[in-house]
Formats: sequence, structure tokens, C-alpha cells
Amino acid sequence: MGEVYKKVLKFKLKYPRTIGWRLRQNSEVVERHLNPDEKVLYAFVAQKNDNPLNFIESAVVVLTNKRILIGRKRVVIGYFLNSITPDMFNDLEVTAGLFWGKVHIDTIKEYVTLSNISNNALTEIETAISSYMMKQKKEYGLREKEKHN
Repeated sequence: MGEVYKKVLKFKLKYPRTIGWRLRQNSEVVERHLNPDEKVLYAFVAQKNDNPLNFIESAVVVLTNKRILIGRKRVVIGYFLNSITPDMFNDLEVTAGLFWGKVHIDTIKEYVTLSNISNNALTEIETAISSYMMKQKKEYGLREKEKHN
């Protein structure tokens, strides 16, 4: 059992109302793309779509010490992987609904919506992503200044 799957399982047990399927397969997609120097800091499950009635597109979202990875295993053959590096990250928006909430990640290239997340988990997810990105952007800014000086 991989490190990503353990963290996702822990999240799912803590927030059982979050909708997520095929956790092991989705975790394996992310684990396959982890670099040797990357450490998994936080992981959760969500649906990668904006439709609250679409329960099919389960994804595993992982924060590492380098980037955010979103992995989805296709049912038959193949998979999808999104990688969001700190320099691509623009903004984060959290919305809570009656039963589930959404996390919107705005990047330079796309607008990622993660939905069907238990409302109880939204604060934890927002804190994890925001604190991670603030730290990473600060470090990235310092590295860029050093390059130019």
C-alpha cells in the first residue's frame, strides 16, 4: 500500500461524506509520477468537475513539497494527470453547499474545480493548500530574485 493511498484513505475515513471511488487506482496514478525527491504532504479525494450530479470523475489530489498533483485512472485504459506548480498557481476559492462543497484552483492555464467534498473537510483543505502555496511562492520568489542579482 503506497503512501498516497494511505493518506487518501485516512482522509476518506475522516470525511466519509466526500464522494470518491477507485481510490487505490487513482492513487497509483499519482504515485507513478512522484519524483524521487518529492514528499507527500497532504492528500484528499474529490470529483474533478463542476457538476454536483456527476459522481464518475473521482480524482486523488496530492500536495507534495514541489507541486499539486491530480490523478484520475480511466475505467478501461489510461489515466489523466494534472500538475500544478507554485509558479502556475493564481488563486483558491472554496464554496460550501447544502451537502457538499467545492474547491476552485485558478492557475495560469486552467480553472480546476474539485467538487463533492464534505463541507466539514473544506477548512482543512483550504488551510493545507493556502499555507503550502504561500510558502512555496515565497521560496520561488526568493529563488527568482537570486537569479536576477
